[in-house]
This record gives sequence, structure tokens and C-alpha cells, in this order.
Amino acid sequence: MKVKWLSALPMIFAVMFIALPSWAGTQLWDFEKAAQEKEWTVANGQWQIKNGVYQETSAGEAAMHTIIGEEKWDDYVLEGKVRMDQGNWAGLLFRAQSEFEYYIYYMNVPDNKSELWKHNPGAFDARNNLKQIPAVGKVKIANNEWFNFKVVVEGDQFQLWINDELQSEDKDNSYKTGKIGIWAWQTKASFDDITVTGDNVKHTLAVEPRNKLAITWGKLKQTN
Repeated sequence: MKVKWLSALPMIFAVMFIALPSWAGTQLWDFEKAAQEKEWTVANGQWQIKNGVYQETSAGEAAMHTIIGEEKWDDYVLEGKVRMDQGNWAGLLFRAQSEFEYYIYYMNVPDNKSELWKHNPGAFDARNNLKQIPAVGKVKIANNEWFNFKVVVEGDQFQLWINDELQSEDKDNSYKTGKIGIWAWQTKASFDDITVTGDNVKHTLAVEPRNKLAITWGKLKQTN
């Protein structure tokens, strides 16, 4: 019996290995050091780190945005704090293929809503509106207020959360992978504590927030 049990060990270990969750990695930009500014690629606008916050200061009339990450990133949770200091439109972009090609969820102050757009090759204003999203729950879109913004992307499915309240669930399959970024339109805006967590994101934090992507999607799907 002992020999038979030992001979089964390889199969037992194989099953255990398959059952283990895939560990997600997390990266954080808290903008406490000015050197972090060099890690971001500015596509358009005037960007600076000041007092531990990354800011767009020009309020330009095109898509003012800066990008970071890797093109191979596919499924991830993107989070950050967003504040519109002067102007009405700012948010987080995801699945960026280039400075022109990406998705963007952004807040709209005058209409108390968020919007989902797909930006296309050729120009900063070449884009298609995918959805208008009236604010849900206790969320009130306003200037000079920090909002906790979260975008969850898995396959062709996206979810937008503001202040831990689900605002929208959407689908599009144009861009399957891509970098992340921060974005403003005719708006001076501030951003802080940008994090991205995904299975193919290289982990760079000292503390290990493992498998955050799987846990997040598990909770979200329980609401469906």
C-alpha cells in the first residue's frame, strides 16, 4: 500500500498545481517622487508632478493624455483618484495601442454622467462614442473633488466603478490588449495613486496583493 501511495504523489501534486490560482501582479504610481514623471509617455498636453499629484495644466482643446505600461497587458483592474480642477472632463484610459488608439471612460461634470469612447488612428479627436452613462447611486460628478475611479477589463467586457459604485457594464472587441493612461479634455485635472493589477502585469510592490483581478471579477459576477 505504501508503494502505491508514493507512486500516486506525482498525480496529486499535478492536481494541486492546476488548482492553484494564477498570481496577479500590481504596479503603483503614487507620484510622491518627481522621478516617476519620466516613466510616463506624454502623448499630448502639459503634465507635471506637484505636491505628490500628477497634473494636466494646459486645459488643451484636444485629448490631453499620458500613457504607461506594456502593449501585451490584456485583462486588468485599473484604479486611481481623479479630480477636475478647472474644466469638466477627465478620466482613465485603457487598452492603449498608441497615442491615438485606446478606450476612455471619463466623467462629465455639466451632465452628471460618465462617457465611454473609443479613440481611433489618425488624430486626437478621431473617436466614436460607445455609451453615455448617467451617474448611478450616490455619485455626483463635480469639480474640485476627488473621485475613486476603477475600470475592470476582461476580454471584451468592461466595467466602470466610481466611489465603489458600479456605473456601467459594456462590451467592445476592437482593442484586445494595451497600456493604461490618464486623460483630460479642455480640463486642468489631477490624478493620484494609479494602480494596475493583472495576470501578466509584472509585480513591483513590496506587499503582495495577490490574485486581485480574479477576486474582483468574482465579486462583480455575483451581482449579475
